[in-house]
Amino acid sequence: MTPLMAAITRGDVADYVAAFFRVWSLLILAYIVLSLVYAFGRLPYSRVLNVIFEFLRDVADPLLRPFRRILPNFGPFDFSPILALIALGIVGSIVVSIIRG
Repeated sequence: MTPLMAAITRGDVADYVAAFFRVWSLLILAYIVLSLVYAFGRLPYSRVLNVIFEFLRDVADPLLRPFRRILPNFGPFDFSPILALIALGIVGSIVVSIIRG
């Protein structure tokens, strides 16, 4: 075993996992904000914004899709990101507490 690998503890792994859940939550929040900007704003076509929005959609949609199937349709309102963020928080805290022991 290398000296670098010996220095990694359960707390370090738990911090990495917590950071993963935190980044995924931030990406979903960015997806929500950019969706609202596209919905309410009259933005000119921008290749850069389009690429960023596609990336955020590719990251967020796999998590949001099951919640969209479960929730009834509320017209133009999509409550699946709220449930996804709550679920990410709960699952993330459970996983991190299990890893920390």
